[in-house]
Amino acid sequence: MLEACILATILCGFFGIIFKKNLVMKIISMDVMSTGVIAYYVLIAARDGLFTPILANDKTGLYADPVPQAVILTAIVIGFSIQALMLVGVMKLAQDNPTLESTEIEKNNMP
Repeated sequence: MLEACILATILCGFFGIIFKKNLVMKIISMDVMSTGVIAYYVLIAARDGLFTPILANDKTGLYADPVPQAVILTAIVIGFSIQALMLVGVMKLAQDNPTLESTEIEKNNMP
């Protein structure tokens, strides 16, 4: 059930990128899709019965691998920076164009 919700989140973001014409909505859709991908990665990496190496007193159990956690944190930071960069680009476009609709921007910039 949780996998289906995550897949629906990814698909909502994907279809938002394709079908929305407003550039801010496209950026938000990309962020929704990125959140779904991160949630799927966390779902796959989370397993029962694993111990945190620092906090576990049991030396015989299986330890959780810290590499997926580092990859997810890196993905969150990179996603945030890309989103901020795209919003700055949209702000620059908004100075020259009265609307943020991609079709109107393309029409205004045609020779």
